[in-house]
Amino acid sequence: MSDRPRVLLVGATGLIGMHVIRSLEGRQKWDLIALSRRESSLPKGVRMEMRIAQTGQWPQLIDRIMPDSVICALGTTWAKAGKDEAAFRAVDQGLVLAVADAARKTQARQFVLISSVDADAAAKSFYLRVKGEVEQALHGKGFARLDIIRPGLLRGERGAERRLMERLGIALSPLTDMVLHGDARRYRSISGDMVARAALQLTMEKAAGRFVHQHDDIIRHARQLAQKEC
Repeated sequence: MSDRPRVLLVGATGLIGMHVIRSLEGRQKWDLIALSRRESSLPKGVRMEMRIAQTGQWPQLIDRIMPDSVICALGTTWAKAGKDEAAFRAVDQGLVLAVADAARKTQARQFVLISSVDADAAAKSFYLRVKGEVEQALHGKGFARLDIIRPGLLRGERGAERRLMERLGIALSPLTDMVLHGDARRYRSISGDMVARAALQLTMEKAAGRFVHQHDDIIRHARQLAQKEC
């Protein structure tokens, strides 16, 4: 891998994606190219490319980009999908795996997926089951390195996209996080910024293998990124 890894970001206009972009401010260690369906303004001081295209054109663009690593922050919500399972799967499963397939064809070394705590292909929850099925499918794609990031409740600005119970959970998170210890620490809330920084840091890791990162490990990698800039 080169000293300046060529990183493809998909899901650039979402909470994690925008924080990945903001994390580049003042940093020049990455050649970041974002692929999106719609335009978005870039923060001042960030040097990167933003390519706009419909999802059907993404495989051809990925073939031209030839990324070393992919950060996949794609995801919709149950409400945005019209509470339709097929529509939800089309983004959170179909589009994610299509990006992975296209990246592997260009010999991408690494895939970094933003998943969810308790993702499990056998889960009763439809949301967690889809996330688990995607993780399972990615294991068979042949990436030299696969990083699965499983955050708990994500804190960060999402405006009207937040459901009432989700907003309440975030408001109470300073208290609920305090009682989550041991194995339960993985359920602690975490900022979108920390998850984004961890994802960016992981693209600098050279070891091959399959890795699952939960709360404490996400925090550790995010802090490593900050330490390297000191």
